[in-house]
Amino acid sequence: MQTTAYFRGPFEETMALLVEARTFMMETEWWDRQKVDGVKGLRITNETFRLTSRLTQVMSWLMFQRAVHDGEISAEYALQEQFRLSGHDVCLDTSHSNDAVISRELRSLLNRSHKLFLRIERLESMFVLTASRKHASSTSEELDANFGHAETEH
Repeated sequence: MQTTAYFRGPFEETMALLVEARTFMMETEWWDRQKVDGVKGLRITNETFRLTSRLTQVMSWLMFQRAVHDGEISAEYALQEQFRLSGHDVCLDTSHSNDAVISRELRSLLNRSHKLFLRIERLESMFVLTASRKHASSTSEELDANFGHAETEH
């Protein structure tokens, strides 16, 4: 089994937020947009997409970590750039989080998804740092083994 940790808590939290966001979008978001003019409705839609982007990025990352944990893929494979968190310019933007047009329920979802994204971003940074150290250590050991061995033969 791989040593990369799979975090049940963040996974379950993300799933719960996804379900809550889906319910909000199905039952409330459309009605919220109907109550306001076009530009304000567009701001609501924009923030709803931001919520979706955050949760999609986090869930994707967690699924890759689960695959590493289950031995389906290597940690090195999961750390490739295309499998890492992305969309930081969208996901980290909180400039409209206090917009009065946005309902309290959507603001709550946005705030919680932002905090979750930040936590997962920190976890990813830790994984990258750990992987870099392991790679540097194994490279150093290989060099020592190859060149150190050659020196003793003289």
